[in-house]
Amino acid sequence: MEALLRLSATLLLVLTALLVGLDSQTRLIFFVQKKASFTVLNALEGLVYATSIAAAYNFLQLCRYTFPYWFEGNSKKSYRYLAWLCYILDQVTVYVVFATTSAALEQSLLAITGAKSVQWMKLCNKFTRFCFQIGGAICCAYIASIILILVASISAFNLFRLYSPKKFLLVKGS
Repeated sequence: MEALLRLSATLLLVLTALLVGLDSQTRLIFFVQKKASFTVLNALEGLVYATSIAAAYNFLQLCRYTFPYWFEGNSKKSYRYLAWLCYILDQVTVYVVFATTSAALEQSLLAITGAKSVQWMKLCNKFTRFCFQIGGAICCAYIASIILILVASISAFNLFRLYSPKKFLLVKGS
């Protein structure tokens, strides 16, 4: 189940990175050609990098299922270290993807509504296809975040099942 969730999250993260990274639209505005791409908004640039790194991490985790002998240790103690490392990295991945997606959503909403007080024009009035594609990418990133939350929950279960309650509470059995 974890491998299937990781595969779906990886595919959604790659789709997000491709949709944002390859999205651009050029329009002629007052005899000047203007181009909208992901570099226009800093949060979109961060979203491309964060989703690419998260997809690469999840791909490496998928390789752990394909080639398990590369990742298995000789002792139970080394397996615990690997479980802790996977747990921490899964948590970091969820938080980073969710945070960068939320930042991209915030800046995208500003591009839709504009801000008259600082004289920012509405970007989506001029570049509608660009904005719709960014909206689709943000939806994919949020779905990937939800899937990554499920993966992190499974990772937490896999880690904490290694510790028995008797060992954790130092209770001696009779």
